[in-house]
Amino acid sequence: MTAPIVVRSPGKLFIAGEYAVVTPGEPAVLVAVDRYLTVRLTPSAHSGSIHSPEFGRTPLVWGRTGDGLTIDTEHHPYEYVLAAITLAERLRSERGLTAHYYDLHIDSGLDDASGRKFGLGSSAAVTIATIRAIDEFYGFGLSRRDAYRLALLATVQVAPQASGGDLAASAFGGWISYRSPDRRVLRQSLDEGASVAELLASPGWEPMDIARLTPPASLRFLVGWTGRPASTARLVDAVRDGSGAMDYPAFLLDSRACVTDLARALDEGDDSATLDAVRRARRLLRRLGRSAGVAIETDALAALCDTAESAGAAAKSSGAGGGDCGIVLAPEDADIAGMLRDWEERDIRHLTLSVSPAEGGAP
Repeated sequence: MTAPIVVRSPGKLFIAGEYAVVTPGEPAVLVAVDRYLTVRLTPSAHSGSIHSPEFGRTPLVWGRTGDGLTIDTEHHPYEYVLAAITLAERLRSERGLTAHYYDLHIDSGLDDASGRKFGLGSSAAVTIATIRAIDEFYGFGLSRRDAYRLALLATVQVAPQASGGDLAASAFGGWISYRSPDRRVLRQSLDEGASVAELLASPGWEPMDIARLTPPASLRFLVGWTGRPASTARLVDAVRDGSGAMDYPAFLLDSRACVTDLARALDEGDDSATLDAVRRARRLLRRLGRSAGVAIETDALAALCDTAESAGAAAKSSGAGGGDCGIVLAPEDADIAGMLRDWEERDIRHLTLSVSPAEGGAP
């Protein structure tokens, strides 16, 4: 019996650049975290299936027709996995490789024991892990960058506005800076029948950029969870709908300057400038939320950040906000124990996360 292929991908958290990053070319800083989603691929004979305890005991079964994949329902939580399979199979067909069936077993460590999501990017992690497992199964020999690109092409079929930053963090690990490509152009090319292989190699990914950043040597990274899951897509749409009442181009300029300063401070090992940039990023998101009439920093996130600031650290909401996680960078003299006591009193859960190591060489 052929041994199963096992691939795991880390979750992610945004450090700075949220909201702006959905605009092509605008920068963000992210980290991969050391909680992982695992995909196990095993060959099968007459159909494929997708299993995950997160969505119940009954697997989703998929097959093939001359036009592509067939599934037994029109809408299912496995949308990202199915999109990844569809594009990977399209690439397989373009390369003239023999089609095979396979079963995917998904096990997520990005949620708590009850299945509540922490906002660590499970959709991105499962998309990256699925692509990498199928890559190994068919022997595509994709670089990590091409695996990321294929994952982004799959993702924009499900969520056209997704920046892809979470995919990049999951694909490469560690601390990264990220600028998104124009996903509208990429999706249009796919819809018009462009070859997947040609798209992976095309220059149409500009202004995308992924680069490694130097981790802070003496700042402790901590994460708090407010217990309130948030919908990234809903919040991004709400900010877009409310952006007419604000100077959004000015927000983009301020965000770009802040993220650029943060990346420089990290690479230069300047802890003071790093903390200052995180505080600026928090102020920018608070201002954006007020201008758009959207609660990006909820009361619980404000409490999380304020207690961290009182302890001598820098903190902000991570990602779209509206709940989920806040991140903290704390210097060695910060009162972390006091901060954690305050969090506990406010029902803010300290997630014992660290940054996942960088993987696969330079992006």
